[in-house]
Amino acid sequence: MTAKKNQEYEKDFYAWTIHNAQLLREGKLSEIDVKNIAEEIESMGKSEKRELINRLAVLLAHLLKWKFQPIKQSKSWKLTIKEQRFQLIKLIEESPSLKHEIELKLSEAYEQAMIIAERETGVEENNFSKKCPFSLQQVLDQNFFPA
Repeated sequence: MTAKKNQEYEKDFYAWTIHNAQLLREGKLSEIDVKNIAEEIESMGKSEKRELINRLAVLLAHLLKWKFQPIKQSKSWKLTIKEQRFQLIKLIEESPSLKHEIELKLSEAYEQAMIIAERETGVEENNFSKKCPFSLQQVLDQNFFPA
């Protein structure tokens, strides 16, 4: 990579994106910043996966809150659960390969969810099941609310 390409990338990222997009549209492939474009594309994919895990963790935390604090169940919690489900399904529809990731990352998201639920409810983490008590099908089911 030329020093000029790297300098443009580090100095003004926005200008770099516009310039390289234009080079791609014009078919000037020998002039594009291949290394940094590849890194940015990979980063975009990782970002999508992080969003998936974070939304799943928020959803699982609210399902735990719903289960462990039935007296405090509120419309706000219910709407958060519905919104997170909607957004997760939308993410998977836009990037179907994330369906495989959500199955793999359920336990990781559950670990994060227990921390969130403990912080927001005061219920000690050791009161929660060590393994996610909800199947992926239940988690994504708009009609499922734990008893």
